Amino acid sequence: MEFKDYYKILGVDPKAEAKDIKKAYRQLARKTHPDLNPGPEAEEKFKAIAEAYEALKNPERRAEYDELREYGGQRPDGGFQAPPGWESRAGADGADFSEFFNSVFGGGFRSSGQAGAGSRGFGIRGQDLEIEMPVFLEETLVDTQKPVAYQIPARDESGQNTAVRKSLKVTIPAGTADGARVRVKGQGAPGVGNAPAGDLYLHVRLVPHPVFDIEGHNLLVTVPLAPWEAALGAKVTVPTLEGKISLTIQPDSQAGQKLRIKGKGLLLKGGRGDLFAQLKVVMPPAGTDGVDEIWKKLAESAAFNPRAEWEK
Repeated sequence: MEFKDYYKILGVDPKAEAKDIKKAYRQLARKTHPDLNPGPEAEEKFKAIAEAYEALKNPERRAEYDELREYGGQRPDGGFQAPPGWESRAGADGADFSEFFNSVFGGGFRSSGQAGAGSRGFGIRGQDLEIEMPVFLEETLVDTQKPVAYQIPARDESGQNTAVRKSLKVTIPAGTADGARVRVKGQGAPGVGNAPAGDLYLHVRLVPHPVFDIEGHNLLVTVPLAPWEAALGAKVTVPTLEGKISLTIQPDSQAGQKLRIKGKGLLLKGGRGDLFAQLKVVMPPAGTDGVDEIWKKLAESAAFNPRAEWEK
């Protein structure tokens, strides 16, 4: 019988770690599984890959195979026959694999069904899917249910690649930040055979707000003031994510000054960020009846030079 080099079939080094063997198997199985690649050639390739993985994934079985591999690899004709007195120690049931496998492991290994039928023994976990999820700032203050629609890769009756549209509602946890990754278990692409479906990952993108800018967990809002409000002080109404509040502007306030409104920012672990109101002085339109004269009288009486520091 022909000797089978399971390492070569999986494309891994004989000294490869178990995780590398598993990774190689999963990659090859996705490419050759009969459910995804109809035809007898794909089925034979998949069986060979599955057999190689069954031989190498179990440490005891792999050690037994490695011992025989040195013996079998020395045959000039590439054939194999167990040495006299050889007795399998790995122990496996059934006879679904090759004669070589059966001779090495004492009767073979019984799979849970035909490899080409998506059996439990050779099922492939479904693909994980990732989509972007826009979230409004107001929605981050509480757990929010949002509808999401996306496409799952599939194959039609003729074996051609297609996609199936899926819709569901997902919960975005309170305090979710921009760039966060929310996992929805089992809502990715379906698995092959009886393997589980993949997961759906939502990449949260906070939608730019028309009023607030984000600075970490803090928010920034620009508060326009008339010149006399900045000079004399005033009470103005300022928006927050939860409604409007009254803010006191002290006399002689300066443009660009930031006033802190505690606990009105975004949620964070153990509390909330703050809202900062940045003052902006806005001039009234020029040419308004009587206003220009008032500015002229103010300029004459105030005797104020805002650039005096430059003249020193």
